[in-house]
Amino acid sequence: MTENKNMKKKDLQSVRIKKIETLKKLAGEKKMELVKIKLAMKVGKEKNFKKAKNLRREIAQILTIIREKELTEKANEKVEEQKEEK
Repeated sequence: MTENKNMKKKDLQSVRIKKIETLKKLAGEKKMELVKIKLAMKVGKEKNFKKAKNLRREIAQILTIIREKELTEKANEKVEEQKEEK
């Protein structure tokens, strides 16, 4: 993952491959990192204010991918149930 930049296309593709549990863990790590950066900004140690914005965007992208995966799993289950009924 890139640290100071937005997630690039390659990074997003590598994230999409991962399982939901791994993505949830990654999102948790990013959230903790965001809390640390916000604290550093309040204290005055962090000079790069875009870092927090980029982290929020990365977290949102990861959470979106998690939700997409959950929805596709549910859709696949429904399709399989319909096939079994026939």
